[in-house]
Amino acid sequence: MSILKKDFLWGGAVAAHQFEGGWKDGGKGISVADIMTAGSATANRNITDGVVEGKNYPNHEAIDFYHNYKEDIKLFAEMGFKCFRTSIAWTRIFPNGDEKVPNEEGLKFYDELFDECLKYNIEPIVTLSHFELPYYLIKKYGGWRNRKMIDFFVNFADVCFKRFENKVKYWMTFNEINNQTGYNNEFCLFTNSGIKVQKGENAEKEMYQAAHYELVASAIAVQHAHKINKDLQIGCMIAMVPLYPLDSKPTNIMMAQKAMQKRYWFANVHVDGEYPTFMKAFFAKKGYVPDITTADLMNLKNGTVDYLGFSYYMSKTVKATTDNPDYEYDDLTNDVQNPFLKASEWGWSVDPEGLRYGMNWFNDRFHLPQFIVENGFGSRDVVEDGKIHDDYRIDYLRQHIVEMKKAVEEDGIDLLGYTPWSAIDIVSAGTGQMEKRYGFIYVDKDDEGKGTLKRLRKDSFYWYKKVIESNGQELN
Repeated sequence: MSILKKDFLWGGAVAAHQFEGGWKDGGKGISVADIMTAGSATANRNITDGVVEGKNYPNHEAIDFYHNYKEDIKLFAEMGFKCFRTSIAWTRIFPNGDEKVPNEEGLKFYDELFDECLKYNIEPIVTLSHFELPYYLIKKYGGWRNRKMIDFFVNFADVCFKRFENKVKYWMTFNEINNQTGYNNEFCLFTNSGIKVQKGENAEKEMYQAAHYELVASAIAVQHAHKINKDLQIGCMIAMVPLYPLDSKPTNIMMAQKAMQKRYWFANVHVDGEYPTFMKAFFAKKGYVPDITTADLMNLKNGTVDYLGFSYYMSKTVKATTDNPDYEYDDLTNDVQNPFLKASEWGWSVDPEGLRYGMNWFNDRFHLPQFIVENGFGSRDVVEDGKIHDDYRIDYLRQHIVEMKKAVEEDGIDLLGYTPWSAIDIVSAGTGQMEKRYGFIYVDKDDEGKGTLKRLRKDSFYWYKKVIESNGQELN
């Protein structure tokens, strides 16, 4: 007998900008992803000022799901998906982002996409903002530096909620909103908030202001969704990367605690509807006075989320330094290698038990249902006689599902579902590569953009089909 609910939502996850392609089709505008070049495991993606001729922008075509969605959804149905997590590209609905009237052709595409899912009894799980901010909003308004962004996002959310209220029940507002705590990396702050820090600016201060506006926008969207349809479930989406102390030395334990606070206060605001006391103290200590109004605080309190969605790929380990008595976490100086864990080619530690740890960490603080909306292993796959033997991916997912089940059975955590990253091979957000593959379905395309786009079922495709059929009982 399975310990998971009978209606447990097994599926897979993607993001529009990483797999749809069709970057100019159907009236779509330019997004932040459309101006990011290809990178690699050792080279960052470049952010260009608009689309520059001759540059390689892998998201422009991606895997061309836009023109092949019926065939791909049929493959997801063959695997037995109960749900499919994707995002709505903001620039398909509002090409510039600030229009009053939405682009009907973009809405029609998602109508047809969701209808195709529902035809196979696959429930769409939809993220509104998944690193797809309209580029026009950056050029004209400065991205999430600007309070006007709240109204633009809420208008976008309202249009989607009203149009798809009878097709989509589960929504999330901002994908991995806490990733921008890595503001030292230009990529993190730009993809989350559309901010390129200028000389003389304080990146940390800019991040906290932008995050506040996003949290207010999320809270208002939650309120509107519940008025539109009381059955809609609106969640947040947090990147869970547990930060362990290197050892039991008290300074390292305190460093890990402060690091966790810095990464996960976003969840406090989403779930509790208010800033935690440690963040208020931090702002006071730093002399930061964000633009936070009385109306903002009311909206945060009234717009708390219905469930906690999160991604989990890895854990990190931190160590205190003698020149940092206030324990201000900086990933560049405090992160160290965990001696007990192995890492992938891209330097991501493999830590299945960290998933259970993260679920318990959330559950101890936030008493909401949880939803694992990303979990996966990026690796290079080799095609041999038309087949892909990805035992390493199966092993990774198996170990994480075992820990997920322990969290449900032994720790009593209320879990809605599990959507591994990714349902099909897509463009990597971090590196822009195709060769960093996560999917159950192989797509014939390389890092140079060459290939037939032919789809091939990997060994993990057949394995995951058995997992779903058995509701997580058959993992071999």
